[in-house]
Amino acid sequence: QVQLVESGGGLVQAGGSLTLSCGASGRTSSIDVMGWYRQAPGQQRQLVALIKSGGSTDYADSVKGRVTISRDDAKKSVSLQMNSLKPEDTAVYYCNVRETILNRRYYYWGQGTQVTVSS
Repeated sequence: QVQLVESGGGLVQAGGSLTLSCGASGRTSSIDVMGWYRQAPGQQRQLVALIKSGGSTDYADSVKGRVTISRDDAKKSVSLQMNSLKPEDTAVYYCNVRETILNRRYYYWGQGTQVTVSS
């Protein structure tokens, strides 16, 4: 099992910046993919960004150029630096990690952290 704890959400004005952090504990040695998703009211949870163990990244088109995902494998953590925030970025942001053991994949979610961008 992997436990995830997120921090860094809050209220920010449009154009501002926030950094979200997520720390993993428990059975972390087999984590290969770490990422962030978000869910706005009435919408489905969507990928924001992910980073693989080799360092390759993937970003949603809506955040490309404004968001940077990074990971610290020594600290078992993943961060999301968000710049030039827009009101449409308002959502609950969830940390997600994938664990791969003997070709089986397990996914874990954090509890979510609210990001609110005021216009």
